[in-house]
Amino acid sequence: MSIFKRIRDIATADFHEALDRLEDPVSMLKQHMRELEQQLRKAHGALANQLYIEKKYQSIINETRNLVEKRSRQAELAVEKENDDIAMLALEDKLVNEAKLNACREQYQQIKSQTDLLCGQIDKLRAAYEELQTRKLALISRLNVAKATADIGKAAASFNPEFTVQGFNKAEDQALRLEAKAEASQYGLVKSNSIDHVHLNDQVEAELSKMKERKSVTV
Repeated sequence: MSIFKRIRDIATADFHEALDRLEDPVSMLKQHMRELEQQLRKAHGALANQLYIEKKYQSIINETRNLVEKRSRQAELAVEKENDDIAMLALEDKLVNEAKLNACREQYQQIKSQTDLLCGQIDKLRAAYEELQTRKLALISRLNVAKATADIGKAAASFNPEFTVQGFNKAEDQALRLEAKAEASQYGLVKSNSIDHVHLNDQVEAELSKMKERKSVTV
């Protein structure tokens, strides 16, 4: 059937080789998957019609079989009552419906075979879709790894160990300079405070001596 034409293309080795050669194989794969999805929808629509026809034929077969059985009983009853005219009419209708029943059964079997064939083709189409789905995931994984590897390669190519070591040395030297400057400024403050404290003690002792002298004079 025409709705399954894409299966042959997708199943060929050339198709898979083409995917590997493309710059953007994922896009091509997605396009084919969209086409397969459309074909699957059409196939399921065709299957729905087939199943409907099957059910209609099954209903006709059941009705016709019941009518044949009914005409057979009517003919037997008419014979028992010795009503040959009614019996002949019943038998005639029975024969007509038996022929119809046989024809319907034959057509039903043909339709059933077509339905089975359609189901088999849908299974193939679904298998092809699942194969593409798996292949798409594998391709995405491969492309992600390839891109990451390329990015790492670019970073490694632009990396200069000597320049980096020099940069660290400069940073460490700058840190040492800042630390030394901070220590020097603290040292100046501590020394200044110490000098002021010594001078203050001298003044206090001098004042104490003066007070003692005044007190001794007063006494």
